Amino acid sequence: MEGTALPLEGGGLEGLTLRRPPPPGKKAKKAVLFFEVEILDAKTREKLCFLDKVEPQATIAEIKNLFTKTHPQWYPARQSLRLEPKGRSLKDEDVLQSLPVGTTATFYFRDLGAQISWVTVFLTEYAGPLLIYLLFYFRVPFLYGPRYDFTASRHAVVHLACACHSFHYIKRLLETLFVHRFSHGTMPLRNIFKNCTYYWGFAAWMAYYINHPLYTPPAYGDEQVKLALAVFLFCQLGNFSIHVALRNLRPAGSKTRKIPYPTRNPFTWLFLLVSCPNYTYEVGSWIGFTIMTQCLPVALFSLVGFVQMAIWAQGKHRSYLREFRDYPPLRSPIVPFLL
Repeated sequence: MEGTALPLEGGGLEGLTLRRPPPPGKKAKKAVLFFEVEILDAKTREKLCFLDKVEPQATIAEIKNLFTKTHPQWYPARQSLRLEPKGRSLKDEDVLQSLPVGTTATFYFRDLGAQISWVTVFLTEYAGPLLIYLLFYFRVPFLYGPRYDFTASRHAVVHLACACHSFHYIKRLLETLFVHRFSHGTMPLRNIFKNCTYYWGFAAWMAYYINHPLYTPPAYGDEQVKLALAVFLFCQLGNFSIHVALRNLRPAGSKTRKIPYPTRNPFTWLFLLVSCPNYTYEVGSWIGFTIMTQCLPVALFSLVGFVQMAIWAQGKHRSYLREFRDYPPLRSPIVPFLL
């Protein structure tokens, strides 16, 4: 009889079993190895879920979907699964059998909180400054006093600054809709309040002074404004070129990561020196806007933005170095040869 277990004789091997070979003409059934997966709370170590007979080819994304069936309040985008309570989050595309776990795998769960799509966040962040700045530019009532309601500045640089500021945020909105491809679909909902406070607050502060009836034009007149405009436009074109180059690296619907290299577009040649030239050009744009308006709030906004983008650039640079052994060694995160 196929599959019958027979005890082996002899004290030294007592308890071992032997299966009869299948009769001629019959193929042995190939054993299928399944995994057992237990999910524990990363803080309390409480067992939240036990999954039986999970296929070895299952991805973390599929395990998250199975977990959601028992805990609907934690939809996949809210979940962070880790191999250690304080370890890094596993990627959705990670495959169960390729992870350093046994046939009984233990994952630790952390709730990332309510999520919102990156597209929604960016549209909200960028639409706010665009509209807020225009309110000050048109001097709507209750901003500068009744005598200045809906009056126009007599300084050409004020109108040029409005055009540049509006161009910048319209560009960002269009890139969000038609250029950017996000590796993560969502971000924590709480971040939108922090981000909007930063963008909207600085936009109001800058716009108030630049469009104020007592605003003083730059000290060096038209020459200073022209130079600043050239820097601003150059960096805006560079920033857009980098975003297009990064989009072309990742096929639609994919999370594939590749090393970005310069293309035929001269603006992308900055990839030879830095890992995140989009941030370099972004900072350059705001430096140009600062020179153009000669306004302290703009300078402070540029400084804060540079610090934040430097932190992001350093993180991405380290990620590139970890992921790609052949990553170009001469690149700096954001400032060539310095930072």
